[in-house]
Amino acid sequence: MFLTSVGMIVGKITSKSQTTVPLAVRRALRIELGDEIAWEIEGERAYVVKAPRPAAGFAPDFSQFTEWADELDTDYDRL
Repeated sequence: MFLTSVGMIVGKITSKSQTTVPLAVRRALRIELGDEIAWEIEGERAYVVKAPRPAAGFAPDFSQFTEWADELDTDYDRL
């Protein structure tokens, strides 16, 4: 990781499409072990932000997310 002349912190993507969140970014966003991050995409730019924590007792209903469902999901649900 290094700082470019335009003030950007640069990192690399590994062969497994992973990267390390640099210490300066973790400190700026107050990211700690176990926190989640979210990617916001705007045009050709992506921003990383600390993901908001759900309210206490909140349980997401993932049954509404059918956009990516396929036959394998349906077959698994029948088991």
